[in-house]
Amino acid sequence: MNFVDRHIERVILEQSSKFPVIAVTGPRQSGKTTLLKTLFKGYSYISLEDLNNRAFASVDPVAFLNLYNDKVILDEVQRVPELFSYIQTIVDGSGKMGQFILSGSQNFQLLNNITQSLAGRVALFKLLPFDFDEMKSGNLLADNVADACINGFYPAIYDRSIKPTIFYSNYIQTYVERDVTELTNIRDTRQFRTFVSLCAGRVGQLMNLNSLANECGISQPTAKSWLSILESSYIIFQLQPYYQNFNKRVVKTPKLYFYDTGLLCHILGIRDADTFHNNSSKGNIFENLIIAEYQKKNAHQYLHNEYWFWRDSNGHEVDLLNQNGNAFDIFEIKSTQTILTEHFKGLNFFDEISGGKVGAKTLIYGGNEDQKRTNYSVLGWRNI
Repeated sequence: MNFVDRHIERVILEQSSKFPVIAVTGPRQSGKTTLLKTLFKGYSYISLEDLNNRAFASVDPVAFLNLYNDKVILDEVQRVPELFSYIQTIVDGSGKMGQFILSGSQNFQLLNNITQSLAGRVALFKLLPFDFDEMKSGNLLADNVADACINGFYPAIYDRSIKPTIFYSNYIQTYVERDVTELTNIRDTRQFRTFVSLCAGRVGQLMNLNSLANECGISQPTAKSWLSILESSYIIFQLQPYYQNFNKRVVKTPKLYFYDTGLLCHILGIRDADTFHNNSSKGNIFENLIIAEYQKKNAHQYLHNEYWFWRDSNGHEVDLLNQNGNAFDIFEIKSTQTILTEHFKGLNFFDEISGGKVGAKTLIYGGNEDQKRTNYSVLGWRNI
């Protein structure tokens, strides 16, 4: 694979001189281990996926940390939660920066342990699959939307030249189902697969938990639990609605998206460009591609932006917005390669009702050419 510049490297190195503990979370196969071994070459590397290491750390954490208490990478550290309080004691006593590097692929467990034991002592990062700029640095980003969506952005596909169909089939069996069955008692993995497929079919739509549960044949609490697990394993995320300072007719239900469109397309049975372009979900998949890209840029560049969407009960909508100081930057996302005047209606409506609080209005579309218009920016999808 061509060299890929992971943008998060710079900020991790910066913070490793300011915090005693660095924690990197993210989905399996997003490149966490490779990244950390590259950045911290003088550090010992211990994987707690290894049963011997895990047993040692669980049974005798004091002896384990006597052996590995300085300049060490502890991978999948959420597997041994007993370690966190001991790490707290060690770093409080030493005063050293960058002493422990922690990583994990189950966000809920890792964050829960960090909150309890390491608050104020840790800089937390999220490494997601490649973003567009990272793909471009390795000359890997496809020229057309269909191929970009179908191939997805997991490093192994490009590093090992694995066909997307083979990679995602194995990913679901090896990681998604395994992690989920470890976190909750799922007796029927086929039913869980149905649940994931139903989530894929609802990408870009308002979340209706009752409908999801009923169609899958499970209870609402079970659906809520499974959704939470998919989020904590970095398979899906929910985009929250912005409804502050607006009237009561504004939608307050989140939307559902996948972190990776390759996995999304695989679940939807989309394997080639013709199927993609003829699929009724094409617009939703494109929207997912763009919104996930902003999520990845936000994480990899350590921007700490918050993103929302906005919609009212009359169907007026802004696909993506973030607050930039006292103003809103707002985005319309269209998969079409033809720009029409009607594509700007949602942006203009929000501009009016916000009382002139809009900063930048941007249309992102499925073509490649940028345009600078008087009141808008028009961006080709590859250029965001």
